[in-house]
Amino acid sequence: MLGTQVRYQGVLPPPVATQAPVVEIRPVRMDDEERVAVFMAGLSPHTLTRRFFTGCSRPDRRLVRALIAAGDRRDVLLAVDGEERVLGHAMGFLRDGTTEIAVMVADEWQGRGVGSRLVRALLRRAVANGAREVGMDVMGDNRRVLAMIKRHWPGARMRVEAGTVEVTALIGPL
Repeated sequence: MLGTQVRYQGVLPPPVATQAPVVEIRPVRMDDEERVAVFMAGLSPHTLTRRFFTGCSRPDRRLVRALIAAGDRRDVLLAVDGEERVLGHAMGFLRDGTTEIAVMVADEWQGRGVGSRLVRALLRRAVANGAREVGMDVMGDNRRVLAMIKRHWPGARMRVEAGTVEVTALIGPL
């Protein structure tokens, strides 16, 4: 997932240009509903389960609309390619100085830095709105994400609950 040998304590590493050269990270727009629906339809059951923590058939329009609904305390970002195809989705919800985040990346783009770029952008925006901590729920078998969390937030609090890991960490300098 991370293409650098340098360790960054408390922050994610800077983007590596060779990992995803054509990817733009941008806020969701209301005209993104169909793009997000196509993105969701292309995700494997494994990826959907990692994001929603349950066996998930193809998402319906209500879920897609919920995934693009940004608001006062809710931020939604997309990773898109040059043709505006959605490659990744990230959302955060800010409450009491903590931003709860969730990220999913198209199967063929996983491990290429897209998720890290989405997280960095989401955290920068959350910090600008007063966030001091980040929270996330990770499936207990998601070794890649748990290893990334341990590398970049060694002081993160992790609590195992029914097969998931609830993570809370201080947001370091971005």
